[in-house]
Amino acid sequence: MNETPFEQSQNSDDELQAEYRFDYQKAKPNRFAARSGTQQLTVVVLDEDMAQVFTTPESVNKVLRALIESMPQTANGEPAS
Repeated sequence: MNETPFEQSQNSDDELQAEYRFDYQKAKPNRFAARSGTQQLTVVVLDEDMAQVFTTPESVNKVLRALIESMPQTANGEPAS
């Protein structure tokens, strides 16, 4: 096996450019998009102390729905901000 030292194998062409231009005409649909199902998901990262209490998405959703129900409602039925 032929090994070349790191310094010799680096080429100036391997460096990152400051800006890249992509041709979105050649873009393909996301083949993994169908796996997410019909519902739209939003990912939220919990702090460590919250993650120890709320260990499942269902527990977080249950508490947030209860909080929303307890909030005062506006004329259009939305929770007041």
